[in-house]
Amino acid sequence: MSDANTKMKLSIIVVTLNAGDELRATVKSIITQTYKDFEVLVKDGESTDGSLSKLPEDPRIRVISKPDLGIYDAMNQALEEAAGEYILFLNCGDYLYNEHVLENIVAHIDGPNLLIYGDIYDRAARSRVASNPEMDEFALFRNVPCHQACIYDRKVLLMHPFNTKYKVRADYEQFLWCSYIAKVKFVYTGEIISSYMGGGFSEEKKNRRLSAAEHIDIVENYMPHKQIVRYRRRMRLTLAPLRRLIASNPVTGGLYNRIKKSIYSRKA
Repeated sequence: MSDANTKMKLSIIVVTLNAGDELRATVKSIITQTYKDFEVLVKDGESTDGSLSKLPEDPRIRVISKPDLGIYDAMNQALEEAAGEYILFLNCGDYLYNEHVLENIVAHIDGPNLLIYGDIYDRAARSRVASNPEMDEFALFRNVPCHQACIYDRKVLLMHPFNTKYKVRADYEQFLWCSYIAKVKFVYTGEIISSYMGGGFSEEKKNRRLSAAEHIDIVENYMPHKQIVRYRRRMRLTLAPLRRLIASNPVTGGLYNRIKKSIYSRKA
């Protein structure tokens, strides 16, 4: 592991396996940032498509190429090698939203034990997906920002790496642990962090049932049963399945997410 006393602010971890040109595009969105004090860790699961050879030449890029047991195991492996005080994870095909993203993130780092988060731009739905500016308990139950919108304290993550028991929801479990056990301070930037490719593993139709099952298992580890029942009732009353369908549709998603962003803006 890198020296824990390092002064480097950020490590951006990109997990990849035979990602083709998407790997280069993702890394390019990082190295063209106005903020320069970071490293890019490319965690490669031993790709055979030549994508690593297309990476830009930049001394801030480090490649870790070895087998892993899936995306969360790969993220944990890279975390062990990271030098930055704070960590951002991107998947291949995701991009930092603009060249000022890291500069804006660093402006919110004023100490340890923070979990900084923002919004994403969903390219599949062609709309901004706003995160709740207040991480109250219902927000923690309902959903949390995806990991592409979260910047974690490295030392906090090392105390509780992603639980690879969960194939779809390990980042959700990690978020709840950070809140309930590590007692992190949530900091909402109000900015778009990443441009999200969409259509990821957890969104595939065959994995939705697994995602729902893992959600139940996770919340039961962190929340009282009566509270869970109350929140489920609220989700049904507010037509959560219908809202998810509307949000993911390219035709209706833009309007839905603009309305949601407007509501959240009033809370901020």
